[in-house]
Amino acid sequence: MNAAILTNAAGAPQAVALSERVHWVGALDPNLRTFDIILRTANGTSYNAYVIRGSTGVAVVDTVKEGFAGDFFARLESIADYSEIKVIVLNHLEPDHTGALPELMRRAPQAQLFISQKAQSMLKGLLKQDELSYKPVLTGDFVSLGDRSIHFLHTPYLHWPDTQCAYVPEEQTLFSGDVFGCHFCDQRLFNDQVGDFRFSFEYYYAHIMRPFKEYVLHALELIEPLPLKLIAPTHGPILRDRPDRYINRYRQLSSPALHSEISPQQKSLLIFYISSYGNTRRMAEAIYQGAMQVPEVRVSLYDLEGGEVSPFVDLIEEADGLVLGTPTINGDAVKPIWDLLSSLTVVNLKNKLGGVFGSYGWTGEGVRLVEDRLRGLKLRVPVPGLRVKLIPTDAEIVECKAFGLELAQELMGIRAAKTLDISDLM
Repeated sequence: MNAAILTNAAGAPQAVALSERVHWVGALDPNLRTFDIILRTANGTSYNAYVIRGSTGVAVVDTVKEGFAGDFFARLESIADYSEIKVIVLNHLEPDHTGALPELMRRAPQAQLFISQKAQSMLKGLLKQDELSYKPVLTGDFVSLGDRSIHFLHTPYLHWPDTQCAYVPEEQTLFSGDVFGCHFCDQRLFNDQVGDFRFSFEYYYAHIMRPFKEYVLHALELIEPLPLKLIAPTHGPILRDRPDRYINRYRQLSSPALHSEISPQQKSLLIFYISSYGNTRRMAEAIYQGAMQVPEVRVSLYDLEGGEVSPFVDLIEEADGLVLGTPTINGDAVKPIWDLLSSLTVVNLKNKLGGVFGSYGWTGEGVRLVEDRLRGLKLRVPVPGLRVKLIPTDAEIVECKAFGLELAQELMGIRAAKTLDISDLM
């Protein structure tokens, strides 16, 4: 297959054919190095937009970042007149996809704008225009272009609430929005022509889609049955060579690996700790012993001093419960605990069990601060944190065992409403 030719003989931007009826009219941004503050872009990105031609009119799917509108309009004009545009589809409303929209609507006022149901309030907020004509759509809705049609798939939270995909069955082409995309700029455009973009594809998933794995799986239920020759995302290479590979990879990345390691009846409880003088470590070991008394809870104990934080994120994402142990130093929890917590913003922790414990010398604020952070991350913290002043006594070690048992019982839904009798653990 030939690589894309992005300009004509005169050097002006021109559309690139994906098929006889579908063209790319996007723009390249090779010098971008940071996207949305948090994403690194080693060789820039692309803003992909598309044109579909039917027997009764033309549709434009997504636009580009405002600063690149010139390339977008030049490519659009190379294959269509504005009077032919009947439909504009926005799969996602971030500014990198809507920057050229106001001008496009001014040039093609007859066009009908199609957005997802959840995009309605966001559209007005982003474009600051009170009078906008648009049609909200859901899965099952479609618009006809004569011998071509666009069918909408409701795929929210990938990665904004408003996101959707659009499928053209006559072309067996999915316009996927940010799904299956990545920040990778290569003027050859197609996945069978560009450089090795696997790292970018995986990095993009990890930082954009990973927190919404549940929604990814729901979207795949809609996408996997579709006959597909091509996936056209809004960033990165156009996937025309074996597009099913990228769907399968999303399925792999979004499916819990732990399910193959433990039985459906078991729960996973992770205990992480860091200890200055061994006191918090002694507490952690006792909590571990207490939790181990519930047979169906798979308990793991990790010393944060002995490992990097980042590999633990995968474990935490698939676990059912998370317990953190920290001493209090200078009125705060220690840095490795905060490093671990800050790394968890890329995963979904909602409704996981959380617990905190630790030793202290003076006031012991660290445990309470970490409890607040766990609640902020949407974990439930039903058992009050356990604090021990300086070296734990034998009686306090028994309390730690009781704490671990109570957490494990809570995880299994068998925790008694009454206060535990600590003597049961001696």
